[in-house]
Amino acid sequence: MNNVETLGKASKELMLKEPFYGLLLISLNKLWSDRRVPTAGVTLNKINYELIINPNFWEPLPPEQKMGILKHELLHIAFFHLTDYTTYKDKEILNIAMDIEINQYIDRNWLPKEGCFLENFPELNMEKKKGSRYYYDKLLQEQQCNQAFAQALADAIDGGLDTCELPNGESIQLPKHDWEMMEKLPESTRKLIETQTKHIVTQVADQVEKSRGTIPGEFAELLEKLRHIEPPKFDWKGYIRRFTGKSVKTYTKKSRRKYNKRLPENPGLKIKRQKHLLVGIDTSGSVSTSELKEFLNELWHMKKTGSDVTIIQCDTSISHVGRFEPKKDLEIHGRGGTCFQPVIDYYNEHQKDFSCLMYFTDGEAPAPENVRGNILWVISSNGTVDCLADEGVGQVIQLEI
Repeated sequence: MNNVETLGKASKELMLKEPFYGLLLISLNKLWSDRRVPTAGVTLNKINYELIINPNFWEPLPPEQKMGILKHELLHIAFFHLTDYTTYKDKEILNIAMDIEINQYIDRNWLPKEGCFLENFPELNMEKKKGSRYYYDKLLQEQQCNQAFAQALADAIDGGLDTCELPNGESIQLPKHDWEMMEKLPESTRKLIETQTKHIVTQVADQVEKSRGTIPGEFAELLEKLRHIEPPKFDWKGYIRRFTGKSVKTYTKKSRRKYNKRLPENPGLKIKRQKHLLVGIDTSGSVSTSELKEFLNELWHMKKTGSDVTIIQCDTSISHVGRFEPKKDLEIHGRGGTCFQPVIDYYNEHQKDFSCLMYFTDGEAPAPENVRGNILWVISSNGTVDCLADEGVGQVIQLEI
């Protein structure tokens, strides 16, 4: 069997044994190169992940270690190691700490003996499954306090060696993660990659659960955080019903389950009435990240009422208009100054298409002019209502702290 075939076989075995990682592997582009990596590694291609494997390293590995290498690299992605890379100063210590963390979640029979494990550092009394930051701090402290340990690392790194002989007699293979490109990326791009990683992890988890598979225990807490939605601060279902009244959009859909009285051989028409909300989001620089999260949390509950929601993002000008889809991460545009008028003008022009306009903002801008139609201003819990109160621009409510 050639390398491509053995990779396919290892991927299939991983899918059968641990479906979560098997599905995550499917989402990656795979490349073979004997120049870019000495063993195997994950890296970025623009904002997407790809797996690079050295064929000379891969070919002699036993089948179980092939699965172990794949899972090892997938854990780097799923534990957000690439996006966290820029937040640590000592990269050599970080590489060891990250490998110590993820190797605890892989069967030891699936890994080479020369890897980085907790058992390599018995004198540090490190706890199990405590995260990269914990192991990084412990190793950094040891490097600063133990001259022999610091010298052994320095000699191995400066000498370009693949392994390091520790003062306690243990030998570890020095991990080499090719993630320096993360340092050169703009902050906005790094956040986009982090958001995409969250989306990939939750999407794979959803697929596993739909097929009645089991989510690995190491992701239970992470997924709970990613999926957590705060309770709504308003009874949006009742409020939207009262606020919009009978203003609805009617949809028709052909259905074989409904009898067609005029043409019995044809499907009947299923009529669905749905409120269509235009929701403005203030994406100016004065709106903090926590306020944006507050807005999105309320939007999620508004969508659950059965309403169709169109998002219009604006700072001093409209930057994006599109449907709100809770299962997809919303990319925020703008972050400049603040002006409410562009959204008001848009709503005035397209008023017949929407049941109402709801504008989420911190209120830090002058009231707009020429305000018509059904408009509700939703002020963030840390915002101010002073600029909009008693200005005749519509109803104003403020989210509770």
